[in-house]
Amino acid sequence: MKMRYCKEYFDDVRLVIDAMPDITSLFNKRICITGATGMLCSAVVDIIALLNKERNAGIKLILAGRNKERVIDRFAGVLSAEEFDFAGFDAVKANSFLPEADFYIHGASNADPAKMSSEPVETMLSNLIGLKTVLDSAKEADGSRVLFVSTGEIYGNKKPESEGCRDKLDNLYKEDDYGYVDILNPRSCYPMSKRAAETMCVSYNREFGVDVVIARSCHSYGPGITESDSRASAVFTKNAAAGKDIVMKSAGEQVRSYCYTLDSASALLTILLHGETAQAYNISNKDSIVTIRYLAETIAKAAGVKVVFENPDDCEKKSYNMMNCSALDSGKLEELGWKPKFGVQDGVEATIKYYDILN
Repeated sequence: MKMRYCKEYFDDVRLVIDAMPDITSLFNKRICITGATGMLCSAVVDIIALLNKERNAGIKLILAGRNKERVIDRFAGVLSAEEFDFAGFDAVKANSFLPEADFYIHGASNADPAKMSSEPVETMLSNLIGLKTVLDSAKEADGSRVLFVSTGEIYGNKKPESEGCRDKLDNLYKEDDYGYVDILNPRSCYPMSKRAAETMCVSYNREFGVDVVIARSCHSYGPGITESDSRASAVFTKNAAAGKDIVMKSAGEQVRSYCYTLDSASALLTILLHGETAQAYNISNKDSIVTIRYLAETIAKAAGVKVVFENPDDCEKKSYNMMNCSALDSGKLEELGWKPKFGVQDGVEATIKYYDILN
């Protein structure tokens, strides 16, 4: 789904900008972003582009990726080719240093469940080799800070698994809670490589003094979905936007932390600017901790379609997130001054309105 910009989307961008603490700390800085066309980091770019246009922020953008034309196409309508520098970068291959910057955000990672299942090796490499390039670049650039975009999947399942999220609001994962991950399941390529990457981050801090901070993202939804995105919330949104019924391949009883795309992006920037060195912060909206089924039904109601159920095939089962409960505690992030602007109802309505306008 090609991103097309409209007034309503920019109104949402302004809303989250106004909610971010001391965003002026980013003004007149150089920021290098890998994975800039992904759902989360593209929203970060949208925020920065609007800051430059409307607040004369003077932020220099360096967007790192494999294909410059893809970057130009993604941000058509918000950035011209002259308004950013492009740096060649492939997260699964050894790279030379990235251009010098004050801030690096490493968001390049395979976050698509179907690809995690079919390309577990590439998934692991993108979280380790690409990160090493970013950390080495920051090591060479005196005074730089790195934000590594990790995932709530690193927590694994609490034991016993039957406990799950029996009381979802009293059983949230804090940053020092760690559960069980089956290391011999190839689908663990994602959480296990993210775990290893987090350890690499703090190791670079300890051994080389690299200033690094970690964001553990939850399940994001909203504008910015790609055609190939197979995550449940993305598929629900694509179906609803096309006027099709939402097809669920499970009972949808798993509890998830959801967060509207732009709220997630404002959280990333808050952690980048104000997070404590070598610390991790959960991104989660406490008003959007719901079951997968609840999210599907909320999207269906907003779009005027139905939720139907089908049995998954064996290939689909292999791609599923193995966590029964991925409800995260965002208290540590909120202490930095971050506040989400979209509860699940508001976020879903904004998403459907956005796609209705474009259709």
